[in-house]
Amino acid sequence: MDNPLLDQQFPIPFDKVRAEHAEPAIGELLTGLKQRVEQLGKTPERTYDSIFAALDRLTDPLDYAMGVVGHLEAVATYPELRAAYNAVQGPVSAFYTSIPLNADLWQAIKDADARQDRAALSPVEVRYVDKTVREFRRAGADLDAAAKAKLEALDVELTEVTTKFSENVLDSTNAFELLIGDEAKLAGLPESARAAAKASAESKKKDGWRLTLQAPSLVAAMTYLDDRSIRRELWEASNSRSTKEPYDNRSLISKILRLRREKARLLGFEDFADLVLEERMAHTGARAQAFLEDLQSKTEPFFARENESLRALGRQLGYQTMEPWDVGYLAEKQRLALYEFDEEELRPYFQLDQVVQGMFEIFSRILSIRVISESGVPGWDPEVKYYRIEDASTGRFLGAFYADWFPRENKRGGAWMDAFITGNPLAGDPHLGLICGNLTPPVGETPSLLTHREVETIFHEFGHLLHHTLSLVPVRTLAGTNVPWDFVELPSQIMENWCMEREAVDLFARHWKTGERIPGDLFEKMKRARNFRTANAQMRQIGFGLVDLKLHREFDENRDGDAMAYARRILAPFAPAPLPDDYGMIASFSHLFSSPVGYGAGYYSYKWAEVLDADAFTRFRREGIFNAATGADYRRNILERGNGDDPAELYRSFMGRDPDSNALLEREGLVGAA
Repeated sequence: MDNPLLDQQFPIPFDKVRAEHAEPAIGELLTGLKQRVEQLGKTPERTYDSIFAALDRLTDPLDYAMGVVGHLEAVATYPELRAAYNAVQGPVSAFYTSIPLNADLWQAIKDADARQDRAALSPVEVRYVDKTVREFRRAGADLDAAAKAKLEALDVELTEVTTKFSENVLDSTNAFELLIGDEAKLAGLPESARAAAKASAESKKKDGWRLTLQAPSLVAAMTYLDDRSIRRELWEASNSRSTKEPYDNRSLISKILRLRREKARLLGFEDFADLVLEERMAHTGARAQAFLEDLQSKTEPFFARENESLRALGRQLGYQTMEPWDVGYLAEKQRLALYEFDEEELRPYFQLDQVVQGMFEIFSRILSIRVISESGVPGWDPEVKYYRIEDASTGRFLGAFYADWFPRENKRGGAWMDAFITGNPLAGDPHLGLICGNLTPPVGETPSLLTHREVETIFHEFGHLLHHTLSLVPVRTLAGTNVPWDFVELPSQIMENWCMEREAVDLFARHWKTGERIPGDLFEKMKRARNFRTANAQMRQIGFGLVDLKLHREFDENRDGDAMAYARRILAPFAPAPLPDDYGMIASFSHLFSSPVGYGAGYYSYKWAEVLDADAFTRFRREGIFNAATGADYRRNILERGNGDDPAELYRSFMGRDPDSNALLEREGLVGAA
């Protein structure tokens, strides 16, 4: 069979990849790579090139094939593809786990390390040698045979269980729909959301208006819909996803936590958080937790004031109590009253294609790049776009990427960036990546018109993409986004700052019918409303970070009981309204439980990186948001260097000092008396 997964191709022939290609290709690749590992362990020459450089590129073919199959399962799944992906997950996981457990290879690495003249290596190569030795030890290279077998079994089981968790979230999301037959019940819902609900119903050959748990539908309903009973039904459906058969994730969460704990202790760590964070900026779970608790204490007074104010508004509107399904609705009423600002007024100015092109223009100026659209490149869906990125001064081809922006029932929720190929542009090998979202789709003759938050999402994911594509690190496993996860969000989150700067916004925000810029008074309203309920947004993220760390550091099923109830107790103080006893949000918390590691014990990274991005943007604000010299410095010291040096050193090389945490509190307006 002519199998498109067996050869790394650029661009990828997505039109030729089928479910039946997965198992034969992965099986063949595994057979060859297992032999290669054995050969590498017996290589008589023990040098950097023969051992370390070879190891760096060892799994390239398998990474590529699994990246393509896993991506398609996430964005264009169907039963045969899901079955094929599940079938290869276990063997692939076992292989990756087996690499550091190979005694001959471990000995070859130690020999090469001992014999290598480090003065002959570049600083990046020295870093790679040191990290490889540490990673092999952390992965169990020094364990005895029985312990190695146990570790392999744990990793395979973790892969299988977390894959099932992710499938349940997608299936339970798609299983829900709420059909509204009486348009009067849609009172308050903006026309854009009504049209989308009508189109959704028509797509299912049903009458009326169809509301779903997809983000564009859910967020609009929870923000604007006057009918409290419908908001309640939607909120309860969203926050009980994957808590009932046949998509019940509750027992899977307990199993994932147990497997992760067993793995950590087998490797000599107190808990999974310490295992995961040892090589990250926080280094320990205790330090990450202390960081969040410090932010919590500084935010709580503002949080309490915001929620008392919202409850007061609720009482004025006749709400005796404020329930979770009221919060978004009341908050929008309050924002409108305080700032005369309705975010729906901005939608006509945020037409998707225009936003994307404007974003390219902004960062082409700042980072000296060119982003070029190419047609005729096959994708996995007709809506997928393909782009090239070149260096503006040299014309060097740095990389390319796919963009897939709209929700579909065969696509998982959320927004993300991923890498298909990590290259080395200096050697003529470009990078290849992707960015995905679930943004407001076009309806009829109306193009995709976005909320401001959706605009920020595009900028965020493009920041990740640039981190990957602009990397010049010659060691693949240290290139691009292969950095500690509490640093990886800096290049993405800093991008969102340009979405609030008038000069930048004027490059992408034009009325889709008239071409007019956002009126000055509307833009000023948006600016004034920027810090509206920022304490609630911050406490929400802190709560998610703390429940993650406490589940992985402190939770004991025998002592604390059910993980769902435990998580609810942790999250309750961070919620603006009382949570029901059956609150089940973590059953669909894919960030934590949809892969063997993922953001498990690492969700704090968002807040950690927010401190970095708020502080780093002060330099752009001071020197000019389009300052090409500042952009060159940022590209040279952050984007191009990947994991080529300690992240703290990379940050200092750009800012000239350590980060100042007050920058975040000041940006969010969380300073002064509450």
